[in-house]
Amino acid sequence: MRAWAVTELGKPLQEIELPTPEPQGDEVLLEVTHAGVCHSDLHIWEGEYDLGTRGKLKMSDRGLKLPLAMGHEIVGRVVKWGAGAKGQGLKKGQIRLVFPWVGCGNCARCKADEENLCAVKPRALGVFQNGGYATHVLATHWKHLIPIDGLDPALAATYACSGVTVYSAIRKLAPIGKSDPIVIIGAGGLGLNAIAILKAMGHKRICAVDVDEAKLAAAKEQGATETVLAGGDTAQHIIQACGGPVLGIIDLVNGTKTAMAAFDALAKGGKLVQVGLFGGEMRVPLPLMPMKALTIQGSYVGSLKELKALVTLAQKGKIPGIPITLEKRENANAALMRLRDGKVTGRTILVAS
Repeated sequence: MRAWAVTELGKPLQEIELPTPEPQGDEVLLEVTHAGVCHSDLHIWEGEYDLGTRGKLKMSDRGLKLPLAMGHEIVGRVVKWGAGAKGQGLKKGQIRLVFPWVGCGNCARCKADEENLCAVKPRALGVFQNGGYATHVLATHWKHLIPIDGLDPALAATYACSGVTVYSAIRKLAPIGKSDPIVIIGAGGLGLNAIAILKAMGHKRICAVDVDEAKLAAAKEQGATETVLAGGDTAQHIIQACGGPVLGIIDLVNGTKTAMAAFDALAKGGKLVQVGLFGGEMRVPLPLMPMKALTIQGSYVGSLKELKALVTLAQKGKIPGIPITLEKRENANAALMRLRDGKVTGRTILVAS
């Protein structure tokens, strides 16, 4: 198979030839038709995460091995499958969304279809094994394939990461009133999907925060009721826009500045859900945690159950689409660099020529 792979950290992706996997057991081989370019790919490509005063978390320490075809937002066409997948309704040519956040498959988390939380052996596609920046991808289990009948496959691809990530984060905010403002920090692909999903859930007030006025305009178009241009005292700008401190904030950037702005904008009993991987650290005045009864919670992508629920919601026609730009997959490196430079609104999806 052909792949557009990381062969050296921080260097341009290279088009290379890799052995086409032969599915065994429960595995399924698919021909990739659509692959999203996600901001997480930049961290993988760079090879490290910023831990503030604790230094750097190297991707190599997490198990990254090169060459690697990135890409974890994958839609593909079923080609063949292993003996364990026989009798599971598979047919050649079926179009399926691939759940990428796979684990060891045997621990309690994995058996509960919460493989995204596996601590035994994380094996996420496009992170620890080859993903969608290639002509073919190997799904590790037939149960990870989700029908997307009635959906645009380019949009459906985004649900495997940006969609399920914000869906899972939104669920962690519950319970929260439909008219209470929810703040979304970051108006990129994740932020726009968050706005779309919140609207589908009937939420009435959504405040988008970003440093880019063009992205805020896209957020407004997507359905945000308030927008805040980050800078200066961002927390006060959020409080002013929302009419007071807020009960729910999802930080899709999660850098030092955004985390502290979010913390300072929380109302008593408020919750901050941290999603982004921008990096840094957060220093919290500890007495305020109990005095204000605050909650800070991390949220890592989403589970198979959550992705299935999200797709079902989308198939009911309740989730408005986000801006999608199609790009030939041989231009994967250029697409990744545009994302790095902040020049992408919504999502870029790699497709075959």
